Amino acid sequence: MKPTTTFLLAAALLATATGCKKSFTDLTPQGTITAANFWQTADDATAASNALYTYMRDDDMFGRGFFWFINASDDMVTGRVRATAANTRNFTATGSEGDINKMYGYSYRAIRRCNEVLKNVPGMSINASLKNRVLGEAYFMRAFSYFHIATRYGDQRAGVPIVTEATMDQNDFPRPASVVDNYAMMVSDFQKAAELLPLITTYSSTDQGRAHKDAALAYLAKTYTFWAQYDRSKWALAEAAATAVATSGSGRALLNTGNPAADFRSVFSIDKNWSSEYIWSAVSGRQDGSILPGVVLENKGWGLYNGWGYFQPTLGLYNEFETGDVRRAATVLSFGDSFQFLGSTRRYFSSNSLTGFQFSKYMQPFATPVSDHINANGDKPTTDLNVPLLRYAEVLLLKAEAQIMQGKSGDDALNAVRRRAGLAAKTGATLADLKHERRVELAGEFADRHADLVRWGDAQAAYAQPQLGRAYANQTDPNSTFKVVTVWPARTFNPAVHHVWPIPPNDLANSHIAQNQGW
Repeated sequence: MKPTTTFLLAAALLATATGCKKSFTDLTPQGTITAANFWQTADDATAASNALYTYMRDDDMFGRGFFWFINASDDMVTGRVRATAANTRNFTATGSEGDINKMYGYSYRAIRRCNEVLKNVPGMSINASLKNRVLGEAYFMRAFSYFHIATRYGDQRAGVPIVTEATMDQNDFPRPASVVDNYAMMVSDFQKAAELLPLITTYSSTDQGRAHKDAALAYLAKTYTFWAQYDRSKWALAEAAATAVATSGSGRALLNTGNPAADFRSVFSIDKNWSSEYIWSAVSGRQDGSILPGVVLENKGWGLYNGWGYFQPTLGLYNEFETGDVRRAATVLSFGDSFQFLGSTRRYFSSNSLTGFQFSKYMQPFATPVSDHINANGDKPTTDLNVPLLRYAEVLLLKAEAQIMQGKSGDDALNAVRRRAGLAAKTGATLADLKHERRVELAGEFADRHADLVRWGDAQAAYAQPQLGRAYANQTDPNSTFKVVTVWPARTFNPAVHHVWPIPPNDLANSHIAQNQGW
């Protein structure tokens, strides 16, 4: 989906539809699409659908944006002195911090673009299959955008404003009584998307990265999983949606050749961007996409590349892996570990890591010289590696969780993930087993460990414990001795307040809605 002149026109027109304000989403529009020659041709519809994905590539969305919330978990610490990040981790943020004050508004801008498509494309005289695909993309991206704000800002006391193609020109958008209203809308949109969208396997290489049927079904399963906090009947629907991914006909499956050490690591390699495990990713390249691989890289990259040194794994995460679990080496770099970096073999050490560790999942693009797969501009450290947002392993774990929560056996789905890691199968897997498996399989990903702890009711106890790391006597010696130290003190998490995040104050002012209680 490379930008074209028509795409750029569509993006400009859709941007106009959200007005010129940089704060909030301009739910009250400042203007509308008025270009007389738009919404006429198949190229116009395609360009409009391309523009739906613009914010997927934004640094403040799936580069670092939402990851600042994930950074509140017990799996990682910020890694560098950053007061705004500390406010978020310590649950003292106001929502005005530059790290976290954009995702809410940008999500509504994406929603507005979806609404423009849903308003205008049905009346266009274009090929029916193209029309269905474009509408399916809009339904998917609208629900996807709502998922990332409703699950973080909404609860049983208030959801987030619902804006549709039918209501987008209203002046006010109150918060619904409960986030359940948001979940109901998201379910409807994901279901429509699943009906309209083709399988990923039908896309040509130029259309890879567009929404597809399995992505809609997978996020439907995840939406039901979150909804089940308020209505246990949704567990059965979560299971059914996860099963639908496996039976859709696209051949979604774990990468598993019987070589556990290589198989798990291969999931995070450029040549597997579109593998059978792919469900949905932040599509990336050397010039654009997610900056997360460079963000988690060693600060200044041992003098060879401008890594940023954020989001460092904790000792607690490192110790969570079972003996013999090959995922640990593929997930976390520890002192003395061998790895490839810019064409040379190195042994890991760090003069910057507070914990003594670094996430290694996104290191494959850095194995060869910069010119191969990395943006030469270290201030925008994108790579050719697509960063997974939801992959098939998580679909299996969502299914296992739904089954366990219904009192059924989740062994088959959970053990498929364990077998790929070279581990013995579980019999009668419990919710505790599921929680462990999600933590080690999805560590350092957008799956969101913090959100898991919150929805399980485990956040308060987890954050009452300090986060630990290793302090090495010689930070430049891979063989150095170390001592265990506290790298982040215990925190106070109030489950009546901190289960949601503060809505950015500017967005509150512009939309005339109330802040989440307690913030």
